Amino acid sequence: MKKTVIILGMTFVAFASFATASSKELAIKNKIEIPAYSASPLHRAICKGDIEKVKKCIEYGADVNKISRKMTPLMLAARYNHFEIIKILLANGAKSSIVNEQGFKALDYANYAKATESIAILEKSRR
Repeated sequence: MKKTVIILGMTFVAFASFATASSKELAIKNKIEIPAYSASPLHRAICKGDIEKVKKCIEYGADVNKISRKMTPLMLAARYNHFEIIKILLANGAKSSIVNEQGFKALDYANYAKATESIAILEKSRR
């Protein structure tokens, strides 16, 4: 009798753990992951410092003030000290006064990166 109770108990525990694991696997398999945001082609070109791609993106109508990954193209260019790209963006209507969710402007990112050329251009554009 003791053996039967022990075997039944072990079977119950094994079945319960299997059932719990199976339901977790189903929940994981049925979960659809959708990226919250992705970078625009303009943003990627700026990160790479590819001036020609930046010009092409703008030529084809990219929004120079679009916030992607919590930064505008101008903020990215300032952060990475791509001062040639900053000049292009400003010439094509980029606004240096835009504030992101963290409360930063492009000039704040340039100051953070100690990007002296970018700081000079952005301060000049404020006037």
